[in-house]
Amino acid sequence: LSTGNTVMKILNSQLTRRVISRTFESLRSQVQSESCVLAVCDSPVFIWPNKSVHATPEEITPNTPCEDIQQWIQTDDQESAGKRSAKKKSKKSSSSVINLRLMMELTQPGPLSAPILSKTVQRSHFLAATLPMDCVVCIGCSDTIKYACERLLEALTRQLCDMEKVTLQHMRGPTVLVPEALHFLLPEPKGLVTVVYTEGVSDSQLETQRKELHQQFELPDDRPYFRRANAYHFPNEPYKDGYLRNPHVVLTHPTLDNGKLYLVQGIYSYHHYMQDRMDDNGWGCAYRSLQTICSWFQQQGYVERSVPTHKEIQQALVDVGDKQASFVGSRQWIGSIEVQAVLNQLLGITSKIMFVSQGSELASKGRELANHFLTEGTPIMIGGGVLAHTILGVTWSETTGQIRYLILDPHYTGAEDLQLITDKGWCGWKGPDFWDQTAYYNLCLPQRPKVI
Repeated sequence: LSTGNTVMKILNSQLTRRVISRTFESLRSQVQSESCVLAVCDSPVFIWPNKSVHATPEEITPNTPCEDIQQWIQTDDQESAGKRSAKKKSKKSSSSVINLRLMMELTQPGPLSAPILSKTVQRSHFLAATLPMDCVVCIGCSDTIKYACERLLEALTRQLCDMEKVTLQHMRGPTVLVPEALHFLLPEPKGLVTVVYTEGVSDSQLETQRKELHQQFELPDDRPYFRRANAYHFPNEPYKDGYLRNPHVVLTHPTLDNGKLYLVQGIYSYHHYMQDRMDDNGWGCAYRSLQTICSWFQQQGYVERSVPTHKEIQQALVDVGDKQASFVGSRQWIGSIEVQAVLNQLLGITSKIMFVSQGSELASKGRELANHFLTEGTPIMIGGGVLAHTILGVTWSETTGQIRYLILDPHYTGAEDLQLITDKGWCGWKGPDFWDQTAYYNLCLPQRPKVI
């Protein structure tokens, strides 16, 4: 009896897998059928890619350049909803994103037949899942809509094949896990690539797949390019947590004679005074700089835990024996040494400490700072006197010794206003005179873990 049950389970499993494969085959057929419709978001444009690239409005033809679609997309500053935007995207824009929805036309032309109802009574196992398909294709502004549709249909078909593969791979008995598509921006010239994972399967469980991806794209094994936290965030997608990301990218970099630019690598969040309903004005600058550093490690996929609160930072220092229990909940300052200890305790991150006996010596640290951003690429916390700042990069001339520092200032107390923050220098380039020339400084240089 036990053997019979085992055989029955195997047969049921094989049958389920065949049904799933047939379903994916049917979905691929729908994508390639004339009922497939691509709807341009926030616009009246609909495209039937398999009907000789038929589209509405009629002005749009198969040979229409992709950039011309922009003029039909509603913009935020548009006065009324049914009106075409007067502003057309510039041809020079290299990061324009056109979002489309995949739809299926259910009605067919011709006379409607009377519905026929039938009922079949049988035992069955019903599975229902919504596939969150998400494809990206990079198209030139002058490329035609016909070419773009061909590329997009190829990507959709390929993604359905990838989703079928991972669905069957991660089946757990009669349970089917939903696949998810994620986009990753790899170093040039590889660019943006799409990978299909499975919801509910952790990054650690996907290590074998991620190693294969590293080999496929000839990437080093010491950086987690394909962890979920590294998924590409499109410019038109707001971050749900409300923090600003990488405010420095809008700045104009200073030019020095024979100078080179060395910047933080990756994404970080800007943490500063008065955020998170925490009044830390006057004492929390090092905590905020530490939070910015923690956000970097989180958003590069090195750690999964959230950015620690002030109390969690204080508790970590108590746990390592650096502070007394009364420190938790206090308004006491911390410095670079404490930042190093918290990074190690909470994230398992090691750091180097650079000691500078007076601020005037920082001007001679160009080589060390440049090498840090070149090899590690992490934000640096610098503390001196009663002030702490975050260094995001330097521009340094090896021949003249000139140096400028890219500073993210945690002492800002206002709203998340990017223009105000950059115009007023809360994130900006500073010269050597920015530092107190006689104060003692410690710099915490977090090291990047060597993990895949």
